[in-house]
Amino acid sequence: MPLQGNVALVTGASRGIGAAVAKALAAQGAAVAVNYFGSEDAALGVVSDIQAAGGRAMAVKADARDQAQVEAMAATVKAQLGPIGILVLNAAIGFPMAAFQHYPWEAFESKILGELGAAFHGCRAVLPQMLERKDGDIVAITSGLARDPGWGFCAHSAAKAGLEGFVRALAFELGPMGIRVNAVAPGLTLTDATASLPAKHKQAAAEHTPLRRNGQAEDVAEAVLGLLRARFVTGATLPVNGGSSVF
Repeated sequence: MPLQGNVALVTGASRGIGAAVAKALAAQGAAVAVNYFGSEDAALGVVSDIQAAGGRAMAVKADARDQAQVEAMAATVKAQLGPIGILVLNAAIGFPMAAFQHYPWEAFESKILGELGAAFHGCRAVLPQMLERKDGDIVAITSGLARDPGWGFCAHSAAKAGLEGFVRALAFELGPMGIRVNAVAPGLTLTDATASLPAKHKQAAAEHTPLRRNGQAEDVAEAVLGLLRARFVTGATLPVNGGSSVF
């Protein structure tokens, strides 16, 4: 099991992509901390699934946007599972969909600060543990909308583009310390977060990809595992969109 002996923290891991990533990491031998904010039952369900499959996991509550809560979470994980060697930044920061000319600044600001704040606090909280090991992997879940925007997504596109810039900056700074920082950019992925999208939109997205289907949470999880295996890759953003970015 290639991740045996590693400890992973996945933010926003109670459902969807985060849950799939947590389960995939555990299946490869990592002990996994399943972070949640408002969905305790769902997070405990992910932990139960991991434990039933023979893995080690714990649920830990924290608002990824709050520095004190994130620092406390990192300390708790270290005390119960060991030093964190893998951080997956997946916490979802909500935002309204609206045309730019009607977009309220407060909502735009909240999305930008929330997205980058969650990444900043998460990385700062686990960095001392990774430096102690002289090894570590950080993977941020961004979005294809960072480079291929759509109507109503101005805040989301800007926030995710900023997150990708943050990933490249950290890769440059932390590489000499043995820490790799990468990103995964999913296309339309079928989770509860996209359940409300009209079927015609999902079908159109599928038809736009060479693989002729929408993404699954497990597809993103496999990409995260791939980046963890790629020991000479850092500062990269890996699109997981069925090939739609080739157009």
